[in-house]
Amino acid sequence: MIVAVLRENFPGEQRVALVPGSVPNLTKAGATILVEKGAGTAAGFPDQQYVDKGAELVENRQEAFQKADIIFQVRSYGANPDAGKADLDHMKPGQIVIGMADPLGNLAAIQEVASRQAKLFALEMIPRITRAQSMDVLSSQATIAGYRAVLLAAIHLPKMYPMLMTAAGTLSPARVFVIGAGVAGLQAIATSKRLGAVVTAYDVRPEAKEQIESLGAKCAQLQLEAEGAQDKGGYAKDLGEEFYTKQREFMGQICSENDVVITTAAIPGRKSPLLVTTEGIRRMAPGSVAIDLAAERGGNIEPSEPDQTVHLDGITILGPTNLASEIPNHASQMFSHNITKFLLNMVKDKQLNVNMDDEIVAGTIATSDGEVVNGRLREMLQLPPLSPPEAPKPEPNTESSEQEKPSDS
Repeated sequence: MIVAVLRENFPGEQRVALVPGSVPNLTKAGATILVEKGAGTAAGFPDQQYVDKGAELVENRQEAFQKADIIFQVRSYGANPDAGKADLDHMKPGQIVIGMADPLGNLAAIQEVASRQAKLFALEMIPRITRAQSMDVLSSQATIAGYRAVLLAAIHLPKMYPMLMTAAGTLSPARVFVIGAGVAGLQAIATSKRLGAVVTAYDVRPEAKEQIESLGAKCAQLQLEAEGAQDKGGYAKDLGEEFYTKQREFMGQICSENDVVITTAAIPGRKSPLLVTTEGIRRMAPGSVAIDLAAERGGNIEPSEPDQTVHLDGITILGPTNLASEIPNHASQMFSHNITKFLLNMVKDKQLNVNMDDEIVAGTIATSDGEVVNGRLREMLQLPPLSPPEAPKPEPNTESSEQEKPSDS
């Protein structure tokens, strides 16, 4: 079992899929670890650290693909549609590729990987069950993004966050409004509180109120029916335009009372819901800052643009799409822990065992044997369900048959 760790080639991506500290866990399980030279440099993990932990270096990604049974990437093809396309030519039939692949947003890329006969595991589809928490890359990277968003807002805000009583007078605390109390939102709440801000938060799920208040924030509540706001996998669901229209009116009012707005509401595979209109942003005071963590898929804030800074009536709106990469050392450590746990879940007695009866394996695998095998992806592609393999017919039991014959008497 040979695992290769590639150097990321998505523009601006500084993370690495495996850090040196995770290498011994895999070698103990029977894996040989190959690392493309320079893979961890941008995240603060030089090549020698990998060698010291027992990994071997390879010159380039072509060599890595040639030698490896399993490929580790932060961004596999799909989540890296331009630079990652060249990887298709290197993939071997039966080779396992594990990484983030944007399966719900780039179905064409998933089909292309299937055509190479590779087994792609898209880590975004890790089921949200207790046993898989240690493998949940979306949660780990959202933690980083929520933290970083607050720091980004603090840099652009022409105020300090905490209340300060000085000889020059008292400075009132910044007021922060966080929309969405998922992992990124809760981290944004906690970080804002640690910096001394007064924090208000909102989430469409009624059960989020307790989590928001446990962090010391005030929970804003819109008196609308929001049952069923979460799907079976623990992700937000689309609630319809009528609900969002009323919600936007409510959001605009609260935005007007805050210095910073951070939005985190995303729906996997769908356009992000518009939560704050241009008019809502204009109600904020000049100098205010809005951070849209859903900008990559249309955005929660109407004027936001992916990876752009927009200025509107003295208000700064940012739409960062890869904040986790801006703290690459810790983001890589968390991702490495996730992907290591994921692979070890499929290793038994130092042998790889892709057990499709395992909910984690079945939920995450996207392609195998030339087919898109994930049921959700097949449905989105309007492909018929895959037929389960036929059970072998039982051998005739001669002894039983003889016993069942009627006696001559």
